[in-house]
Amino acid sequence: MKVLAIHGKEDLHWEDREVPAPGPGDVRLRVRYVGICGSDLHYHFHGANGEYAVKEPLTPGHEFSAVVDLDPSGVLEPGTPVTVHPARFGPDRPGLEERPHLRPGGDYLGSAASFPHRQGAASEFVVVEAPMIRVLPAGLPLERAALAEPLAVALHAVSLAGGVEGRRALVIGAGPIGLLVVAALRRAGASDIGVADVRPEPLDRAVALGASEPSLVGRDEIADESYDIVFECSGVASALTQAVRAVGRAGHIVQVGMLPNAEIAVNLAPILAKEVTIRGAFRFSNEIDDAIAMLAESDALGPVISHVIPAADAVEAFRIARNSSESAKVLLQL
Repeated sequence: MKVLAIHGKEDLHWEDREVPAPGPGDVRLRVRYVGICGSDLHYHFHGANGEYAVKEPLTPGHEFSAVVDLDPSGVLEPGTPVTVHPARFGPDRPGLEERPHLRPGGDYLGSAASFPHRQGAASEFVVVEAPMIRVLPAGLPLERAALAEPLAVALHAVSLAGGVEGRRALVIGAGPIGLLVVAALRRAGASDIGVADVRPEPLDRAVALGASEPSLVGRDEIADESYDIVFECSGVASALTQAVRAVGRAGHIVQVGMLPNAEIAVNLAPILAKEVTIRGAFRFSNEIDDAIAMLAESDALGPVISHVIPAADAVEAFRIARNSSESAKVLLQL
Protein backbone atom coordinates (compact mmCIF):
# COMPACT_ATOMS: atom_id res chain seq x y z
CA MET A 1 0.00 0.00 0.00
CA LYS A 2 0.98 3.66 -0.35
CA VAL A 3 1.82 5.66 2.78
CA LEU A 4 2.63 9.37 3.02
CA ALA A 5 5.73 9.98 5.14
CA ILE A 6 7.36 13.13 6.51
CA HIS A 7 11.10 12.54 7.00
CA GLY A 8 11.91 16.07 8.11
CA LYS A 9 11.59 19.68 7.04
CA GLU A 10 10.05 19.81 3.53
CA ASP A 11 10.83 16.13 2.99
CA LEU A 12 7.47 14.53 2.19
CA HIS A 13 6.74 11.66 -0.19
CA TRP A 14 4.72 8.50 -0.74
CA GLU A 15 6.26 5.15 0.16
CA ASP A 16 5.34 1.51 -0.29
CA ARG A 17 4.52 -0.43 2.86
CA GLU A 18 2.94 -3.75 3.75
CA VAL A 19 -0.83 -3.73 4.21
CA PRO A 20 -1.33 -3.92 8.00
CA ALA A 21 -3.13 -6.87 9.53
CA PRO A 22 -5.65 -6.10 12.28
CA GLY A 23 -5.04 -7.81 15.60
CA PRO A 24 -7.60 -8.75 18.27
CA GLY A 25 -9.90 -5.79 18.90
CA ASP A 26 -8.65 -3.94 15.81
CA VAL A 27 -10.38 -2.91 12.59
CA ARG A 28 -8.72 -2.18 9.27
CA LEU A 29 -10.07 0.82 7.40
CA ARG A 30 -9.71 1.89 3.79
CA VAL A 31 -9.07 5.64 3.98
CA ARG A 32 -11.06 7.95 1.68
CA TYR A 33 -10.37 11.57 2.76
CA VAL A 34 -7.66 13.05 4.99
CA GLY A 35 -7.67 16.67 6.13
CA ILE A 36 -4.42 18.63 6.27
CA CYS A 37 -4.21 20.17 9.74
CA GLY A 38 -2.08 23.00 11.06
CA SER A 39 0.05 20.49 12.96
CA ASP A 40 0.66 18.57 9.71
CA LEU A 41 1.83 21.81 8.09
CA HIS A 42 4.24 22.44 10.96
CA TYR A 43 5.65 18.92 10.74
CA HIS A 44 6.18 19.26 6.99
CA PHE A 45 7.44 22.83 6.68
CA HIS A 46 9.34 23.09 9.99
CA GLY A 47 10.07 19.50 10.98
CA ALA A 48 8.30 20.05 14.30
CA ASN A 49 4.97 21.08 15.78
CA GLY A 50 5.63 23.20 18.84
CA GLU A 51 7.85 21.10 21.10
CA TYR A 52 7.24 17.89 19.13
CA ALA A 53 9.97 17.26 16.53
CA VAL A 54 9.95 14.61 13.81
CA LYS A 55 12.50 12.02 14.93
CA GLU A 56 11.53 9.22 12.55
CA PRO A 57 9.39 9.05 9.37
CA LEU A 58 5.95 10.29 10.36
CA THR A 59 2.71 9.59 8.52
CA PRO A 60 0.41 12.58 9.17
CA GLY A 61 -3.35 12.55 9.31
CA HIS A 62 -5.78 12.57 12.22
CA GLU A 63 -8.75 14.18 10.45
CA PHE A 64 -10.17 11.55 8.15
CA SER A 65 -13.06 9.46 6.95
CA ALA A 66 -12.95 5.89 5.73
CA VAL A 67 -14.88 2.71 5.10
CA VAL A 68 -14.40 -0.54 6.94
CA ASP A 69 -12.14 -2.95 5.07
CA LEU A 70 -11.84 -5.79 7.59
CA ASP A 71 -13.29 -6.28 11.07
CA PRO A 72 -12.15 -9.67 12.39
CA SER A 73 -14.90 -9.57 15.03
CA GLY A 74 -17.57 -9.41 12.34
CA VAL A 75 -19.35 -6.50 14.05
CA LEU A 76 -18.76 -3.97 11.27
CA GLU A 77 -19.54 -4.91 7.70
CA PRO A 78 -17.04 -4.10 4.95
CA GLY A 79 -17.94 -0.77 3.37
CA THR A 80 -19.41 0.74 6.55
CA PRO A 81 -18.67 4.51 6.48
CA VAL A 82 -16.81 5.72 9.56
CA THR A 83 -14.61 8.35 11.10
CA VAL A 84 -12.28 7.90 14.04
CA HIS A 85 -11.57 9.48 17.41
CA PRO A 86 -7.80 9.79 16.95
CA ALA A 87 -6.79 9.66 20.63
CA ARG A 88 -5.77 6.80 22.84
CA PHE A 89 -6.08 8.12 26.38
CA GLY A 90 -3.53 7.42 29.10
CA PRO A 91 -4.29 5.60 32.37
CA ASP A 92 -6.70 7.08 34.88
CA ARG A 93 -5.36 9.87 37.06
CA PRO A 94 -7.17 11.49 40.01
CA GLY A 95 -8.61 14.87 39.08
CA LEU A 96 -8.72 14.13 35.35
CA GLU A 97 -11.75 11.82 35.31
CA GLU A 98 -13.69 14.28 33.13
CA ARG A 99 -10.66 15.21 31.03
CA PRO A 100 -9.20 11.97 29.71
CA HIS A 101 -7.43 13.82 26.89
CA LEU A 102 -5.14 15.44 29.48
CA ARG A 103 -3.96 12.18 31.04
CA PRO A 104 -0.25 11.55 30.45
CA GLY A 105 0.71 8.45 28.56
CA GLY A 106 -1.80 8.66 25.73
CA ASP A 107 -1.13 9.29 22.06
CA TYR A 108 -2.76 10.70 18.93
CA LEU A 109 -2.83 9.60 15.32
CA GLY A 110 -0.29 11.42 13.16
CA SER A 111 1.59 12.91 16.11
CA ALA A 112 5.27 13.11 17.02
CA ALA A 113 4.40 13.86 20.66
CA SER A 114 5.40 10.31 21.59
CA PHE A 115 8.29 8.13 20.45
CA PRO A 116 8.04 5.93 18.54
CA HIS A 117 5.65 8.31 16.80
CA ARG A 118 1.97 7.46 16.51
CA GLN A 119 1.52 7.06 12.78
CA GLY A 120 -1.47 8.72 11.12
CA ALA A 121 -4.07 7.99 8.47
CA ALA A 122 -2.54 9.44 5.29
CA SER A 123 -2.28 5.96 3.81
CA GLU A 124 -4.42 3.61 1.79
CA PHE A 125 -5.19 1.48 4.84
CA VAL A 126 -5.01 2.15 8.57
CA VAL A 127 -5.61 -0.12 11.54
CA VAL A 128 -7.23 1.31 14.67
CA GLU A 129 -8.73 -0.06 17.85
CA ALA A 130 -12.47 -0.72 17.54
CA PRO A 131 -13.49 1.74 20.35
CA MET A 132 -11.94 4.60 18.36
CA ILE A 133 -14.35 4.09 15.46
CA ARG A 134 -17.49 6.18 15.00
CA VAL A 135 -20.00 4.84 12.48
CA LEU A 136 -21.39 7.70 10.41
CA PRO A 137 -25.13 8.44 10.31
CA ALA A 138 -26.93 7.81 7.05
CA GLY A 139 -26.71 10.75 4.68
CA LEU A 140 -23.44 12.22 6.01
CA PRO A 141 -21.02 12.26 3.05
CA LEU A 142 -17.53 10.94 3.67
CA GLU A 143 -16.04 14.20 2.41
CA ARG A 144 -17.86 16.31 4.99
CA ALA A 145 -17.28 13.70 7.70
CA ALA A 146 -13.54 14.42 7.48
CA LEU A 147 -14.32 17.65 9.38
CA ALA A 148 -15.42 15.77 12.50
CA GLU A 149 -12.06 15.94 14.29
CA PRO A 150 -11.34 19.67 13.77
CA LEU A 151 -14.96 20.52 14.56
CA ALA A 152 -14.60 18.57 17.83
CA VAL A 153 -11.56 20.74 18.64
CA ALA A 154 -13.69 23.86 18.05
CA LEU A 155 -16.59 22.57 20.14
CA HIS A 156 -14.21 21.75 22.98
CA ALA A 157 -12.68 25.23 22.86
CA VAL A 158 -16.12 26.84 23.03
CA SER A 159 -17.06 24.62 25.96
CA LEU A 160 -14.09 26.00 27.92
CA ALA A 161 -15.37 29.58 27.70
CA GLY A 162 -17.88 29.22 30.52
CA GLY A 163 -21.03 29.74 28.46
CA VAL A 164 -21.30 31.86 25.33
CA GLU A 165 -25.04 32.29 24.85
CA GLY A 166 -25.94 35.97 24.56
CA ARG A 167 -22.29 37.04 24.85
CA ARG A 168 -19.96 38.86 22.47
CA ALA A 169 -17.11 36.68 21.23
CA LEU A 170 -14.03 37.41 19.12
CA VAL A 171 -12.12 34.82 17.10
CA ILE A 172 -8.55 35.79 16.18
CA GLY A 173 -7.31 33.77 13.22
CA ALA A 174 -9.80 32.59 10.58
CA GLY A 175 -8.04 29.45 9.44
CA PRO A 176 -9.98 26.18 9.44
CA ILE A 177 -10.13 25.90 13.25
CA GLY A 178 -11.08 29.56 13.60
CA LEU A 179 -13.84 29.10 11.03
CA LEU A 180 -15.18 26.10 12.92
CA VAL A 181 -15.04 28.04 16.20
CA VAL A 182 -17.18 30.71 14.50
CA ALA A 183 -19.69 28.04 13.48
CA ALA A 184 -19.68 26.53 16.97
CA LEU A 185 -20.23 29.96 18.55
CA ARG A 186 -23.14 30.66 16.27
CA ARG A 187 -24.72 27.32 17.13
CA ALA A 188 -24.16 27.97 20.86
CA GLY A 189 -26.00 31.31 20.70
CA ALA A 190 -23.29 33.96 20.90
CA SER A 191 -24.91 37.35 20.39
CA ASP A 192 -22.16 38.86 18.22
CA ILE A 193 -19.16 37.13 16.67
CA GLY A 194 -16.12 39.16 15.69
CA VAL A 195 -13.30 37.72 13.65
CA ALA A 196 -9.82 39.08 12.96
CA ASP A 197 -7.26 37.93 10.42
CA VAL A 198 -4.33 39.32 8.44
CA ARG A 199 -5.96 38.46 5.10
CA PRO A 200 -9.38 39.36 3.68
CA GLU A 201 -10.25 35.98 2.16
CA PRO A 202 -10.46 34.12 5.50
CA LEU A 203 -12.61 36.96 6.85
CA ASP A 204 -15.06 36.49 3.97
CA ARG A 205 -15.31 32.78 4.79
CA ALA A 206 -15.93 33.56 8.46
CA VAL A 207 -18.72 36.00 7.63
CA ALA A 208 -20.37 33.32 5.49
CA LEU A 209 -20.36 31.04 8.55
CA GLY A 210 -21.93 33.59 10.89
CA ALA A 211 -19.33 36.15 11.95
CA SER A 212 -20.78 39.67 11.97
CA GLU A 213 -17.79 41.88 12.84
CA PRO A 214 -14.77 41.22 10.58
CA SER A 215 -11.50 43.04 11.27
CA LEU A 216 -8.51 43.06 8.96
CA VAL A 217 -5.33 43.18 11.04
CA GLY A 218 -3.33 46.30 10.23
CA ARG A 219 -6.36 48.17 8.91
CA ASP A 220 -9.23 47.85 11.38
CA GLU A 221 -8.94 48.64 15.07
CA ILE A 222 -10.51 46.39 17.70
CA ALA A 223 -11.54 48.46 20.69
CA ASP A 224 -10.18 47.53 24.09
CA GLU A 225 -12.58 45.58 26.33
CA SER A 226 -15.03 45.12 23.45
CA TYR A 227 -15.65 41.36 23.80
CA ASP A 228 -16.69 39.08 26.63
CA ILE A 229 -14.72 36.11 25.30
CA VAL A 230 -11.77 35.86 22.90
CA PHE A 231 -10.61 32.71 21.11
CA GLU A 232 -7.00 33.02 19.94
CA CYS A 233 -6.70 30.59 17.03
CA SER A 234 -3.60 31.82 15.21
CA GLY A 235 -0.85 30.81 17.61
CA VAL A 236 0.90 34.17 17.10
CA ALA A 237 2.28 36.02 20.13
CA SER A 238 1.04 39.43 18.99
CA ALA A 239 -2.45 37.98 18.60
CA LEU A 240 -2.44 36.90 22.24
CA THR A 241 -1.52 40.47 23.21
CA GLN A 242 -4.48 41.63 21.07
CA ALA A 243 -6.73 39.16 22.86
CA VAL A 244 -5.67 40.52 26.26
CA ARG A 245 -6.56 44.05 25.13
CA ALA A 246 -9.85 43.12 23.43
CA VAL A 247 -11.34 41.04 26.23
CA GLY A 248 -13.55 42.75 28.77
CA ARG A 249 -13.35 42.80 32.53
CA ALA A 250 -13.83 39.39 34.15
CA GLY A 251 -13.65 38.02 30.61
CA HIS A 252 -12.21 34.80 29.26
CA ILE A 253 -9.49 34.08 26.71
CA VAL A 254 -9.26 30.59 25.25
CA GLN A 255 -5.88 29.86 23.63
CA VAL A 256 -6.60 27.45 20.78
CA GLY A 257 -3.72 28.09 18.38
CA MET A 258 -0.49 26.16 18.98
CA LEU A 259 2.07 28.59 20.41
CA PRO A 260 5.77 28.18 19.58
CA ASN A 261 7.88 26.24 22.06
CA ALA A 262 9.88 29.32 23.02
CA GLU A 263 9.77 32.40 25.21
CA ILE A 264 7.52 34.90 23.44
CA ALA A 265 6.83 38.58 23.96
CA VAL A 266 3.24 38.97 25.20
CA ASN A 267 1.89 41.91 27.18
CA LEU A 268 -0.18 40.33 29.94
CA ALA A 269 -0.34 43.40 32.19
CA PRO A 270 -4.05 44.14 31.53
CA ILE A 271 -5.18 40.76 32.88
CA LEU A 272 -4.62 41.91 36.45
CA ALA A 273 -6.90 44.94 36.53
CA LYS A 274 -9.51 43.11 34.45
CA GLU A 275 -9.21 39.78 36.30
CA VAL A 276 -9.08 37.96 32.99
CA THR A 277 -8.99 34.17 32.83
CA ILE A 278 -6.75 32.60 30.17
CA ARG A 279 -7.33 28.92 29.42
CA GLY A 280 -5.49 26.62 27.09
CA ALA A 281 -7.50 24.33 24.83
CA PHE A 282 -5.90 20.96 24.03
CA ARG A 283 -7.57 18.79 21.42
CA PHE A 284 -10.85 17.44 22.89
CA SER A 285 -12.39 14.71 25.02
CA ASN A 286 -15.47 13.14 23.44
CA GLU A 287 -16.87 16.11 21.51
CA ILE A 288 -16.36 14.23 18.26
CA ASP A 289 -19.78 12.63 18.76
CA ASP A 290 -21.40 16.09 18.93
CA ALA A 291 -19.35 17.13 15.91
CA ILE A 292 -20.64 14.20 13.85
CA ALA A 293 -24.22 15.04 14.81
CA MET A 294 -23.68 18.70 13.87
CA LEU A 295 -22.20 17.75 10.49
CA ALA A 296 -25.14 15.45 9.82
CA GLU A 297 -27.70 18.18 10.56
CA SER A 298 -26.97 20.15 7.40
CA ASP A 299 -24.36 20.97 4.79
CA ALA A 300 -23.74 24.41 6.32
CA LEU A 301 -20.10 23.57 7.08
CA GLY A 302 -19.39 22.22 3.62
CA PRO A 303 -17.80 25.52 2.49
CA VAL A 304 -15.07 25.08 5.11
CA ILE A 305 -13.63 22.54 2.66
CA SER A 306 -12.05 24.65 -0.07
CA HIS A 307 -10.03 21.97 -1.90
CA VAL A 308 -10.21 18.22 -2.47
CA ILE A 309 -6.94 17.14 -4.06
CA PRO A 310 -5.85 13.68 -5.26
CA ALA A 311 -3.47 12.11 -2.79
CA ALA A 312 -0.77 11.76 -5.46
CA ASP A 313 -0.49 15.57 -5.41
CA ALA A 314 0.20 15.73 -1.66
CA VAL A 315 3.15 18.14 -1.92
CA GLU A 316 1.03 20.62 -3.87
CA ALA A 317 -1.84 20.09 -1.43
CA PHE A 318 0.40 21.05 1.49
CA ARG A 319 1.51 24.17 -0.40
CA ILE A 320 -2.09 25.19 -1.00
CA ALA A 321 -3.09 24.44 2.60
CA ARG A 322 -0.33 26.74 3.83
CA ASN A 323 -1.76 29.73 1.95
CA SER A 324 -4.82 31.02 3.82
CA SER A 325 -5.66 33.43 1.00
CA GLU A 326 -5.97 30.47 -1.35
CA SER A 327 -7.51 27.84 0.90
CA ALA A 328 -9.45 26.92 3.99
CA LYS A 329 -9.56 23.17 4.75
CA VAL A 330 -7.70 21.06 2.19
CA LEU A 331 -8.53 17.36 1.91
CA LEU A 332 -6.46 14.62 0.31
CA GLN A 333 -8.61 12.14 -1.57
CA LEU A 334 -7.34 8.58 -1.59
